[in-house]
Amino acid sequence: MKRGIIISVSGPSGVGKGTVIEKLREINPEFGFSVSATTRAPREGEVEGQSYFFKTKEEFEHNLSSTGS
Repeated sequence: MKRGIIISVSGPSGVGKGTVIEKLREINPEFGFSVSATTRAPREGEVEGQSYFFKTKEEFEHNLSSTGS
């Protein structure tokens, strides 16, 4: 089993987190990527399940309550 490290890229909306992740994955295609969920509308070029999981506020809240949180 391979072991690795977790890298978290965070920052305010629109600062280039996606660009940083894209460049990292160009350098090393073995980097994995965790797809987050959001309640905002998709931006141009974003793909459901690849960029984000786009949810309504109700769906998002339902998923939170079903995880036991």
